[in-house]
Amino acid sequence: MDSNGISDLYASIFSGTTGLIVLVFYVLVAVGLWKVFTKAGYPGILAVIPIVNVVFLVKIAGMSGWLALLYLIPIVGFVFGIIVAVRLGERFGKGGLFSFFLLFVFPYIGYLILGFGDSRYSRA
Repeated sequence: MDSNGISDLYASIFSGTTGLIVLVFYVLVAVGLWKVFTKAGYPGILAVIPIVNVVFLVKIAGMSGWLALLYLIPIVGFVFGIIVAVRLGERFGKGGLFSFFLLFVFPYIGYLILGFGDSRYSRA
């Protein structure tokens, strides 16, 4: 039987332990975003829908949802991600260090801290 390298790669990524770990991290982000969305006054279910959650995260950061399209441009998307993280941290009363933590270190834990912590969302 001939082995195909790409199919073996996909099989290893989307099955077994790796698939379970990816699912756990997705659930952590979805739960954290759900609480962040509800604190900001949006329905929490929007956090589960993959592209919609990015659009509303940009809106929570205080920008137009259409700007989420900037994530599709390679270098611009990276810079825009930094801007969104900083603005999101500011909206919840967190500093620049937390925004760095939210963007680069562990966004899974950062969204949980924003959602379940005592920080309040402010539109101004």
